[in-house]
Amino acid sequence: MKNKELAQKIKELRVRKGFSQEQLAETAQINLRTVQRIEAGETEPRGDTLKRIANALQVTPDELIDWTEEEDNKFLACLNISALSFIAFPLLGIIIPLAIWILKKDKIRNTNEIGKRLLNFQISWCLILFLGYVLVVSSMIFEIEIPFPNISLLNFSGVELLLFMVPVLYLINGVFIVVNSIRSYNGKNVFYKPAFRFLK
Repeated sequence: MKNKELAQKIKELRVRKGFSQEQLAETAQINLRTVQRIEAGETEPRGDTLKRIANALQVTPDELIDWTEEEDNKFLACLNISALSFIAFPLLGIIIPLAIWILKKDKIRNTNEIGKRLLNFQISWCLILFLGYVLVVSSMIFEIEIPFPNISLLNFSGVELLLFMVPVLYLINGVFIVVNSIRSYNGKNVFYKPAFRFLK
């Protein structure tokens, strides 16, 4: 299937440039039979051949490959939903989406971008959760008071702060995941903010 889509795109670009198969082969400095086999979907150009064809057609190799990516909004929704595994253990919210992202980032359209945003958010969330635990446990061990403005709702002891903070962070993460899963399914952009950009 992927071969045929790539073959069709190469042929379409060749015709649009007004090249015959012979002219494309000459410009790309590859064998005419190779061009014929590629356009027939019998073989898929890789490495140097792909670069030569892309250069001859005045596009980048990535642009040619991107045209062959499938569109699957259900998969994108599942990618987002996989981050709900953070409920069982926070790091699973990174590990499971990371594994899925690595396997499919070049095969399904928008997986690379959505995966990066999701993973950046999950890594940021885990760091905030971890730092919160460290802050609260440190304040309890070393009997340090955590300074908060003098507002009655924020006058927590370390344990009370921990009991308040964890469910709020879990709720925020869960809401982001569910909302973005629905947005992905409907073909809309996802938003995972605030997040540090670990993956660019």
